[in-house]
Amino acid sequence: MKVTTKRGAIAALMLTGASGAYADEVSFLCYQDSNECDVIADMLPAFTEKTGHTVKLETVAYDVIRDQLENQLQTDAAPDVARVTNLGGLNQYYLDLAPYVDGATWEASYGATLPWFRKPGGDDSGIYGWMTQLTVTGPYVNVTLFEDAGVDMPGEGATWDDWATALMEVKEMTGITAGLAMDRTAHRMAGPAFSYGAKFFDDAGEPILVDAGFRDFAETFVGWHASGLMPAEGWPAGEGTQYRNAAPLFQSGDVAMHMSGSWMINSYADNITDFDWKAVPAPCGTGGCGAMPGGAAIVAFESTDVPEAAAALIDFLAAEESAASFAASTRNITAHQGLQASGIDYADASPAVAAALSVFAANAGVAADTTPQAYTLQGYPKNFVIYGAVPDYLTKAITGEMSLDEALAAIDADVAAKIAE
Repeated sequence: MKVTTKRGAIAALMLTGASGAYADEVSFLCYQDSNECDVIADMLPAFTEKTGHTVKLETVAYDVIRDQLENQLQTDAAPDVARVTNLGGLNQYYLDLAPYVDGATWEASYGATLPWFRKPGGDDSGIYGWMTQLTVTGPYVNVTLFEDAGVDMPGEGATWDDWATALMEVKEMTGITAGLAMDRTAHRMAGPAFSYGAKFFDDAGEPILVDAGFRDFAETFVGWHASGLMPAEGWPAGEGTQYRNAAPLFQSGDVAMHMSGSWMINSYADNITDFDWKAVPAPCGTGGCGAMPGGAAIVAFESTDVPEAAAALIDFLAAEESAASFAASTRNITAHQGLQASGIDYADASPAVAAALSVFAANAGVAADTTPQAYTLQGYPKNFVIYGAVPDYLTKAITGEMSLDEALAAIDADVAAKIAE
């Protein structure tokens, strides 16, 4: 299968300095939200100098990773290494790095996130990948629109209902398309659903999905579309499991809030020039202040012909010095626990970026305390089933193709059937 690149560029870094007697080339399929692959490319000459191995880095659109990578892994077209987000779902394809790296160092540095890659059941102690960064969902707001409308912005601890009221006022006062836009994926709506009390899992760790809290938020969510608070160009414009990024609606000034996540900080800092924006704390509800943790990771695959070189590359990037440089250069929240304690020097970050990083880091902590099911969902190896079913049927409820009761019943049935498969 031919992969269509996003930037159409392949960075092939040639051997310099080290002996090439046992040097291998590692193929690396990378996607970036902002500049992550570019930063990694700049780090690779040091890896080549240290190990003798070279890296063929190909930067592609996220759609390629999400929609094509697993098909490649089932053929002979798979890369040696890739940057992925479906951590548990791709476990069957991973190369265990444990025989090639210092396990004690990895456990000390990344012990909190290593379980996200592993098979469920507690019997898997493998080391499968490096979390390039932690991400967490949450809203961005257009500060200028609130000021123009003369509407007070809700503060920390405000509920989603508080925000919905304020956003509708901004919409009515300014004439914008809608108050709130959300990326079309269950990953983004999970945080608000947690706030409304959705548990997603029972006490035994089995997915239940549609409970009283989930139903409450689903009804609210459909109502937000019916009232015009949310735009027709968002969820209703998609079909099936199709992902739709709501960033263009926010960046154009057509909506006052974008429910997205920390991975958009750099893009907004670089591309929004005609209004002021900021990240705000995750809105709360009866279930807590929900936010969905996650992030991208670099993993190697069992099908690789160069396992030592692939593992060496990931080990090099995950080392404390490399991880600190990556976090500072990409302006991301590091997953390295030692660096979390000592702090990252975001010397080149603007005040808006530094403030946003602080808000999202706090969102992750509050979610861990008040909605721990978020971390369960992130580590659940079949979470992609939930992510697929929810937007499909909720969209049908929004557009009137199904009643809400029918949509919720279909979500439960579809998720149960696919998990059983």
